[in-house]
Amino acid sequence: MLDNSRFEECSWLRWAADDIEDAEICILGIPFDGAVSLSKGAAKAPQTIRELSVDLSDTTDEWIPIKEGLLYDAGDMHPDLQWDRYYAAVEKEAFRLMSTGNFCLFLGGDHSVTIPLHKAFADYYRATWKCVAPPKIGIIHFDAHYDLCDEYDGHKWSHACTEARALENGIVQPEDLFFIGVRVAELDELELIKRNPGITTVTAMDVHEKGIEYVLQRLEQHFKGYDGIYLTIDIDGLDPAFAPGTGTPVMGGVTAMQLIRLFRWIIGNLPVRAMDIVEVAPDLDVNNITSWAALKIIHELFSAYSRKGDNE
Repeated sequence: MLDNSRFEECSWLRWAADDIEDAEICILGIPFDGAVSLSKGAAKAPQTIRELSVDLSDTTDEWIPIKEGLLYDAGDMHPDLQWDRYYAAVEKEAFRLMSTGNFCLFLGGDHSVTIPLHKAFADYYRATWKCVAPPKIGIIHFDAHYDLCDEYDGHKWSHACTEARALENGIVQPEDLFFIGVRVAELDELELIKRNPGITTVTAMDVHEKGIEYVLQRLEQHFKGYDGIYLTIDIDGLDPAFAPGTGTPVMGGVTAMQLIRLFRWIIGNLPVRAMDIVEVAPDLDVNNITSWAALKIIHELFSAYSRKGDNE
């Protein structure tokens, strides 16, 4: 199921480790967009992001060199028209990469690919946790949408159902879900939230009116005592001015700098051990603005692990 055929051209491999055991970050592409509700195109994101990465800076914004041997790129999950088989394969490969102990970055694809990634994350923590009490796992979901629909367009694996499946599958409890940037909701999602008041939402308007410090304080208070957190970034959480190339854009979103500040703090202060970036659709983009937004977040991840190594 893995496709490595294009990796001779993969430019961020200048930071690649010789072996997966020597790396600190594993990368896996999941070029699937069969579950979108509006415009397709996210399947091309992993290839485009890799190709553009040739122009990523060799240093952080504090002039610290990106660490050599930092990355291991496992390739792409080759698309499969049989969804249950494909999701099972994604889950299996994601679990394998998580089991290395490295930080894992997954490149979608539409947001439905997060369904098997959530399952792999929960299975990994529950399989490796050594304490008597089960691990406390949380999800931070950055998005214009809740993705809490039980089904959408007649399908339970729609990209609008990502966190509904996380709740249904027992991956997290409602109080373990923290949404940032939301500004659209379906009626059935609001009913679900009403029945589950533990779900936390910081809307895009909250970010604008109350500021980043307010969001960081909420995150810090909420995730005290958590053992592991999965971060999922739907690029449409950004305002379309910063991310026009996505299938379901919504005006009034978070700015690029707000997301950078949020991400930098989250990676530096919370036990995030895996994440994805989804819904980047290159064919819908303008001058690759949206792919560059995703690459900025990826570079921030590389920077964080380079800083860590520099300080050790």
